[in-house]
Amino acid sequence: MENFDIDERERRSVLPYVLFGVIAVLGVVCVLLWQRNAELESELEDTARLAELSEYVDEKYYTSTDEDALMDGALKGYISGLEDPYSSYLTMDEYNSWQEMESGTSVGIGITVTYDEAGLYVISVTEDSPAEKGGFMADDIITAVDGKLVSELGYEESVAAVKGEIGTDVTLTVDRAGEELELVITREEIVSISAKGEMLSGNVGYIRISAFRENTFEQYQAAMDELLKDGAESIIFDVRDNGGGLLTSVEDVLDPLLPEGDIAVANYGDGTVRTIVESDAEELTIPMVVLMNENTASAGELFAASLSDFGKAQLVGTVTFGKGVMQDTRTVAGGAVTLTVATYQTVKGECYHGVGVSPDVEVTLPEEYTVDFDEPDIEGDAQLKAAYGLLTK
Repeated sequence: MENFDIDERERRSVLPYVLFGVIAVLGVVCVLLWQRNAELESELEDTARLAELSEYVDEKYYTSTDEDALMDGALKGYISGLEDPYSSYLTMDEYNSWQEMESGTSVGIGITVTYDEAGLYVISVTEDSPAEKGGFMADDIITAVDGKLVSELGYEESVAAVKGEIGTDVTLTVDRAGEELELVITREEIVSISAKGEMLSGNVGYIRISAFRENTFEQYQAAMDELLKDGAESIIFDVRDNGGGLLTSVEDVLDPLLPEGDIAVANYGDGTVRTIVESDAEELTIPMVVLMNENTASAGELFAASLSDFGKAQLVGTVTFGKGVMQDTRTVAGGAVTLTVATYQTVKGECYHGVGVSPDVEVTLPEEYTVDFDEPDIEGDAQLKAAYGLLTK
């Protein structure tokens, strides 16, 4: 019969090690419990501070308060404490607006506005939009929406009231250079055009990419296909004033332009490195130039840096903005948080955050010159002229 026990001598020699192991485990458990207890105490102190402040405001503030607005403000303040210009807390309405913007489609009338005490100031009117068809012009000031004053509604409520639901009418009171007008506009689905192309002389294709939205690649591919079909032998990509957008979108646009392999990586706070842009074997091999300026940022910079670092394009213009950090946006705490989670760079270059991407050919524009992206002007636009010259000389 087999005996699975150990003799007395073995038992005495093993026992101290067993006891030491038990003591070590208990020590680790105690440390973890102490740390968790300290965290709980800190959380309770923070909760107590907020509760004390809330009680004081409820008791002393001279009029009634909006508890939801106060909580949104507190959450916004928490994220602002990071002192990161790219991280923010979004209310659910703000989050929905953000999703709408990134999708490239929205319901509305087709205007871009800013807000001041006078009302909603119309910066631009989208081509072929309900607003343009209904008579809107840039510099119009919307003072009332369906009879309700913008000054009383505030910015967010006014914008939401203008957007409304597809197929419905909105009556807008407009101040045009002192003359009051009333315009009735039917809301439609507005598709944002973020990529479009045009053939320049000498079989040089020109593609303007103003942002990287969900629908950008589809528009970009249609423009590229048309230019190549018409005989384009080289391409100018214009990402001046492109403030960025979605990582998936810039990857989609870069993929058919670059060789197979990893293109860009992200470096996370815990030391993790992940590939964020990669390309398959399909590769367009014609001469390329990228136009950029000081307002080219984020995904716009990554686009330019990738084509440059892989030797696919020359860069013309001025040093870019310098945003080489990546944000993640997700729902949390009754709204959403946009949080900076990593730096990023191409696999052949350095992170350009705070530095920017430098051009191969530096060309500045006069301050008084305004680029017309809808009508490329080779002679008047010095940056475009330089890019065109590189491809045609």
